[in-house]
Amino acid sequence: MRPCTRLHLPRLELLLYIAHAMYDDFYATERWSGKQVHCIYQALIVAISTRHADAVDIKFLVDGKPLWIALPHPAWVEYKQRTGRDITDPLAVEVAGHYLRQTLETGMESGREIHALSVDETLAHLDAVMQEFAASRG
Repeated sequence: MRPCTRLHLPRLELLLYIAHAMYDDFYATERWSGKQVHCIYQALIVAISTRHADAVDIKFLVDGKPLWIALPHPAWVEYKQRTGRDITDPLAVEVAGHYLRQTLETGMESGREIHALSVDETLAHLDAVMQEFAASRG
């Protein structure tokens, strides 16, 4: 497994990170069509209650069409073991949004309604979100 980067952010900065959401409402350009699409976070649901899956489902509207990103629960455990920190709901939304933007911009979106990530994929997108946040702070 790929090591998860631990950024040393004081609690206040973590709160500012949550308030500085980058991927709850964003635009992305689809690679193949060149069309700009509007992506809006809509819901977060523990999937065990809806589809008996060990995941958290995060729903986005992509130009009004629903698209779900499923993040596996074991990623929460792995991240906690590696860093001592929790994946909060707002951070999970950021991770899912980062995945969605990358999927759209690289042409990997295939019209599926649900995209299930692996633990490694989830942690890689979490690392990318945290690095983007750190870079935006200068």
